[in-house]
Amino acid sequence: MTLRVLRAADRTAVSWKNGGGVTREIAASPEGAPLDVFDWRVSLADVSAGGPFSSFPGVDRTLTVVDGAGMDLMVGGEHHIVDEQYWPHDFPGDLETDGRLLGGPVVNLNVMYRRERTTAEVAVVRGTLRLSAPPGGTVLAVALEDGAVLDGRDIALDRYDAVVADSASPGVLRTQGWALLVTLSAR
Repeated sequence: MTLRVLRAADRTAVSWKNGGGVTREIAASPEGAPLDVFDWRVSLADVSAGGPFSSFPGVDRTLTVVDGAGMDLMVGGEHHIVDEQYWPHDFPGDLETDGRLLGGPVVNLNVMYRRERTTAEVAVVRGTLRLSAPPGGTVLAVALEDGAVLDGRDIALDRYDAVVADSASPGVLRTQGWALLVTLSAR
C-alpha cells in the first residue's frame, strides 16, 4: 500500500449493518473485507435519528462526533454523553448500544478494530505532525476541516479526505484546522 490518498468525494454511502442509517467507508483492512471479518475499519456515519447501534462481537470502537451537537449513548446499561466535537470516545462494539441525538443530526467518525488482532490509537490533532506507521502497522489521517497538506508531496486534503500508509514515515501533515489521526498495530 505505502501511501494512498482517499478522497471524500469518491466514497459511496451504504446502509448500516442494522439498516438504521448510512456510512461511508474511508478504509479497512483487509481492503474490501465484509463487516464480520475486518481487522480494522474507519468510516463516517450520517446519523439523523436515534436508535440501536449494530453489534460487532469482538470489536472495540472509537466514536468521534465531527459535526453536530452529539449523542447520549447507552452502552451496556451505562450513559455516555458524547457532546464535544473532536473528542474520541471508546466503547466495546459488542455491548448493547443505543444512541439518542442531543440536538439534531450528527456526523460520526468511527474507528472499529478486532481487539484480538489489532490495537488502535485515535487522536485529534492540529498543526504539524510527522505521520509514522508502526512496524507492520498502518497510519491513517482524516482532514476534519479544509486546508490540510501532506508536505513533500504537495497533496492538499479537503474536509474528510484521508491519507493512509503502511510505510514508516509517509510524510508530514500540516493542518490549518483539525485532523483525526489513527495508528493501527497488529497484536
